[in-house]
Amino acid sequence: MQKFYQTDRLCLKILDQSSADQVLDYYRRNKDFLEEWEAEREESFYTLACQEKLLEQDLMDMDRNVSLRLWIYKKEEADKVIGTIAFTNIVRGVFLSCFLGYKLDRDEINKGFMTEAVSRGIEIMFQDYGLHRIEANIMPKNVCSLGVVTKLGFYNEGIARNYLKINGKWEDHIHMVLLNDKDRIK
Repeated sequence: MQKFYQTDRLCLKILDQSSADQVLDYYRRNKDFLEEWEAEREESFYTLACQEKLLEQDLMDMDRNVSLRLWIYKKEEADKVIGTIAFTNIVRGVFLSCFLGYKLDRDEINKGFMTEAVSRGIEIMFQDYGLHRIEANIMPKNVCSLGVVTKLGFYNEGIARNYLKINGKWEDHIHMVLLNDKDRIK
């Protein structure tokens, strides 16, 4: 497994515990912004010890081949995390599928960074991991996230009612899916 990947403007890195301070800085800068889109967080989440544990868990999950988390950096700012994309719950066998989640720094939205990062992540999952299907579940009010996956060719498979508890409230999500085009050719 590579430790980092590149796009035109970004570097996508697999991080270990030594980068916990950069991840913590990202979450602290974006605490209020991300609150609307994520599960409720304990205050302990915003500590270096917690971020070190989470990065360690990410590495163990990647070693078990059940996830891939990439942290997003602009090439000209090599020490500042601006977001992350995660491919989780990788299932092999006849399913060959995973879930996609992503988040970006409030100051970097609407600049095309997330579309660029997710596009590269999709290439990795389809080419390197050999997956057939990527699923993203997005709240209907999250227009920016829906725009990202729509630009990248995901299609709507319907609404999942009360799918995830976000910021203390059960929220509906639109189930967006992308199939590996190369699988359709076979």
